[in-house]
Amino acid sequence: MIALQLWLKSQRQAKKLTMRSLAERMARPHSFIQRVEQGERRLDAVEYVWYCTALGISPHVGIDIIMQNMSSPSPKM
Repeated sequence: MIALQLWLKSQRQAKKLTMRSLAERMARPHSFIQRVEQGERRLDAVEYVWYCTALGISPHVGIDIIMQNMSSPSPKM
């Protein structure tokens, strides 16, 4: 999760967006962005896609980052 948080934050900064400006794009309070970037809040799948769309980035890249950073086997269902 940390790798994904860092990637999302770096993408926001690369686009020269503040937390407030990204939050406005998403119609969310800026504290939403802050909590996501600090790891206090996780995004569900739909929120993640909305977040990436607001940043103008591909959600597939973030999924690849997650897959590359997995250190334990997936939980059994």
